[in-house]
Amino acid sequence: QVQLVESGGGLVQAGGSLRLSCAASGRTFSSYAMGWFRQTPGKEREFVAAISWSGDIPYYADSVTGRFTISRDKAKNTVSLQMNSLRPEDTAVYYCATGARSSSSPYDYHLWGQGTQVTVSS
Repeated sequence: QVQLVESGGGLVQAGGSLRLSCAASGRTFSSYAMGWFRQTPGKEREFVAAISWSGDIPYYADSVTGRFTISRDKAKNTVSLQMNSLRPEDTAVYYCATGARSSSSPYDYHLWGQGTQVTVSS
């Protein structure tokens, strides 16, 4: 079964750090872009970061630029999101996804993980 599984979420104080990981199984995603999105209740899914299939072109939302870093390990079929200087407004369920191209639109991604909760306390 082809799937993406996120891990690494949790509760952290403002200013702290978390590292999210997304493991792909069932097939290799080395030729696909990978992205991270987040969602809070009642709001649309929001783009956070994406990385090209080659892994050398990251792309960030303005709200996380300079604080978050996306990376991928093609050999391990994983993508990570290092989140530093976290803020209460970063609280959300974080999803990883894979798609044909690195994009900020969730409609460009065809496979999603189940999500992991990140809570940042003030």
